[in-house]
Amino acid sequence: MKLGIFGGTFDPPHIGHLIVADNVREQLGLEKIIFIPSYQPPHKLETNTAQPIQRFEMVELSIKNNKDFQVYDIEIQRKGKSYTIDTINTLTLIHPQAKFYLIIGMDNLLEFPQWKSPHEILSRVELIVMNRPGYDKPLKSEFSRYATFVRVPNIDISSSEIRRRIKMGRTIRYLVHPDVEKYINIKGLYR
Repeated sequence: MKLGIFGGTFDPPHIGHLIVADNVREQLGLEKIIFIPSYQPPHKLETNTAQPIQRFEMVELSIKNNKDFQVYDIEIQRKGKSYTIDTINTLTLIHPQAKFYLIIGMDNLLEFPQWKSPHEILSRVELIVMNRPGYDKPLKSEFSRYATFVRVPNIDISSSEIRRRIKMGRTIRYLVHPDVEKYINIKGLYR
């Protein structure tokens, strides 16, 4: 079984996340993409404005109609800083026969040397690197030779822009799943 691991803060999850995840799944012939909302990302300084469980619930709403997507609350249940190697260890216990593909953006490849146990990560998973707006060409990094680079549509939507739009009272229609937009409104998030 070939499973993609797609982690992030998803604060909030948006249509761009879904488009690139499905694109990678299709290109690599993966059976599922597992979304892993982080509890506390170790390399992000900004604090999340939605609680971890709210971000998990928004991912759930975003992917509910796609049988090729799943969401796990591994990092939320574990609490503390969310390290990819710990998540990979847990996923290996859940799916011992699976081959895992860690999906990251080109910008994450630059930070990869600072991740916890990067060499161990690479011994356990295939590293898949997507282009990102502003990062169209494969970057040279000490870990580039271990990566498979995939081209996905450059969807220039960011969670921070969505939060900013909400704070300004602007629409987020078509940027997030309609059920996520309702959830944000009902919970009064990002105001």
